[in-house]
Amino acid sequence: MDFDMLGLPPKMISRLAELGISEPTPIQKQAIPHAMNGRDVMGLAQTGTGKTAAFGLPLINALSTEGTKPEPKTVRGLILAPTRELANQISDSLRGFAGGTHLSIAVVVGGVSINRQIGRLERGADLLVATPGRLIDLLDRKAVRLDQTRFLVLDEADQMLDMGFIHALRKIAPLLAADRQTMLFSATMPKLMSEIADSYLTNPIRVEVARPGQAADKVEQEVHFVSKDGKPDLLRECLDRHPEDRALVFGRTKHGCERLMKQLDRDGYKAASIHGNKSQNQRDRAIQGFKDGTVKVLVATDVAARGIDIPGVEYVYNFELPNVPENYVHRIGRTARAGRDGQAVAFCAPDEMSYLRDIEKVLKGRVRVASGAPWAEDTPPPKQGGRGRKPGGGGGKPGGGAAKSGRRRSKSGGRRRAA
Repeated sequence: MDFDMLGLPPKMISRLAELGISEPTPIQKQAIPHAMNGRDVMGLAQTGTGKTAAFGLPLINALSTEGTKPEPKTVRGLILAPTRELANQISDSLRGFAGGTHLSIAVVVGGVSINRQIGRLERGADLLVATPGRLIDLLDRKAVRLDQTRFLVLDEADQMLDMGFIHALRKIAPLLAADRQTMLFSATMPKLMSEIADSYLTNPIRVEVARPGQAADKVEQEVHFVSKDGKPDLLRECLDRHPEDRALVFGRTKHGCERLMKQLDRDGYKAASIHGNKSQNQRDRAIQGFKDGTVKVLVATDVAARGIDIPGVEYVYNFELPNVPENYVHRIGRTARAGRDGQAVAFCAPDEMSYLRDIEKVLKGRVRVASGAPWAEDTPPPKQGGRGRKPGGGGGKPGGGAAKSGRRRSKSGGRRRAA
């Protein structure tokens, strides 16, 4: 099936060809025809499957045919995203799709000057991409109106629920035009999502191209059972096996990620970090360095799990397993993008066994063991936001031990700081 069979106009198909996009993905094939007909859509698909085009192309088509400009401080279409990185990524994609049209696209996120965003919204926008918190700030300052907003998209809706944005959504939605088209896209389907769909979508068509929680097919997964203190050495050993490849390393806490990044940097790796304590400019520079190859190792919290779309990420390391099992799927979805292969490596300490088992329940299968042996499952999991527990229980050392390269070893045996 080609794009012309989905109902898209020839000019838009030509624009996609200019961008090197010639064949729709499965989620686009299923969602675009319904969206073009004005239906509310609930789309379920794993990350990296082309969801932005699935909602963006119908929106651009609908708005580009109107021929009038938005009034000051108004927006015609609103796309809500849970993180700054994802919002910026969406806006970049929409600008590419909208090339050659008169449409104006704005993005508002936290971490940058709100005054500049207020000035931008004075002119109004055809499409506004926003994180919920910053949009609430702008609404409180009466810098933007939503009464003329006839299109609403909730992207990565499950992560918005995880991050507590349900209250912001309940405040934003009543401000939109009553007669509107709403689309919701998500990689997983938690129980609360049904409540969201019932509340904000009208007789939606449900399209699904992968069962909720399914990991990318081309990701090769493995787990090492290793003590908490042994993780830094094992990570360096793994990184030394592919020094020219890009690696994305995930941790659970902001302070832990920053500490790990500084250890790697001292040891001679080209490392950077992104997390909630970084300014937007710092996060943008880190991601740009990762894209252009000046940064080889990017250490991140889950804020980056759905905000990085870089086809060349060869390895994803779960240095710390996520306490929300669905986040594992989002993390490893940062590799094997655009049809490529990728590898996801997990490190499991004794107090993370319950996390691993929860992840395997979501995956509906066991992760292949690369080294060590499973720990006893009676060790309490680490407390979020508190001091980590000393690892205990069974298990085994990673095969072969840490490589003794010429790099200086970091001091990884100290007490763990609070999150």
